[in-house]
Amino acid sequence: MPIRLTALAAALMLAGAVHAADQIKVGFVSTLSGPGAGLGVDIRDGFQLAMKQLNGKLGGLPAEVLVADDQQNPDVAKQATDKLLKKDKVDFMTGIVFSNLMLAVGPAVFQNQTFYISANAGPSQYAGEQCNPFFFNVAWQNDNLHEAVGKVVQDKGFKNVVIVTPNYPGGKDAVSGFKRYYKGQVSEEIYTKLGQLDYAAELAKVRAGKPDALFFFLPGGMGINFVKQFVAAGLSRDTQLFAPGFSADEDVIKAVGAPMMGMFNSSHWAHDMDNAENKRFVAAFEKEYGRLPSLYASQGYDAALMMDAAVRDVKGNVADKKALQKALEAKRFKSVRGDFRFNSNHYPVQNYYLRVIGKDAQGRVTNKTMGSIFTNHADAYVAQCKMK
Repeated sequence: MPIRLTALAAALMLAGAVHAADQIKVGFVSTLSGPGAGLGVDIRDGFQLAMKQLNGKLGGLPAEVLVADDQQNPDVAKQATDKLLKKDKVDFMTGIVFSNLMLAVGPAVFQNQTFYISANAGPSQYAGEQCNPFFFNVAWQNDNLHEAVGKVVQDKGFKNVVIVTPNYPGGKDAVSGFKRYYKGQVSEEIYTKLGQLDYAAELAKVRAGKPDALFFFLPGGMGINFVKQFVAAGLSRDTQLFAPGFSADEDVIKAVGAPMMGMFNSSHWAHDMDNAENKRFVAAFEKEYGRLPSLYASQGYDAALMMDAAVRDVKGNVADKKALQKALEAKRFKSVRGDFRFNSNHYPVQNYYLRVIGKDAQGRVTNKTMGSIFTNHADAYVAQCKMK
């Protein structure tokens, strides 16, 4: 018996055929020059490694990744984003490192109803009152790694702490997160310029305050210079350094070396995590780029896997925004950090770990995972999110 299609069924099939993409375009805007370049390069390299393993496809469809350097400048980031949205008509956006840039480009992305898969920037605004169905963060909310450090410093019994962080949204989230769990005395909060590389004045304040611990969040080249100058000034003899993972990861360790040994930091991921996906990722990254991956690279890698799974779920019909949103929320990919889920604000609920810098069996100065700090930890802003 021949199969007869009803008019409605035929129309639905035709609509599906019309809307199914024949190619997926990804707009990748990141910091690829200047003091913060190492972070953007690692996100890019992690993303591109996943694309290579996926044979240049997302969800089985040929994919084009259009890369632009935001130069750590909000205006440049906005211009690049506008071009990718309006001229190139990308299906996804990703790549931004710094929260002030993410806040600058977000409105245009959301108005265009393009899904942004953040592989790093996790501003509190988008976790709370300004949460948006078109924004997903595959990494963390800004406060989270700082919260984890605050808990460690509190649990270890340090009584007098100095905080050093840049004066921008991510830096302010860092202080909020740390102080949410550290209840001892913060004798000084020192705010630097974003991109600052000379810390003579700040280190003089640290010396005068005589803290028993110092918590700093200085991404990229900022952190590299700070640690070098801190140790050279002799301050490491009396003050224990603590940092979030992104100020103590492989990019910083490679540049600073032995002076970082003994420093504690927090992370949701580590290259020594014992799961099959992570072992495969770390080995492939080392082979491809000749260096250990950082957490930034792991996040770029996961962002590509997330897009791949979602496009496959909707069978290439990325024009169906509601279906694509549900597919992204479902998180049907295996992350290199192990299991996690998205909260109602599209930020992860996941574990956070304590790491210490030392020498591994090969004699390399690197991070070693010490144990868990938080299990299934959510951000502090989700209750403010009324997702439309």
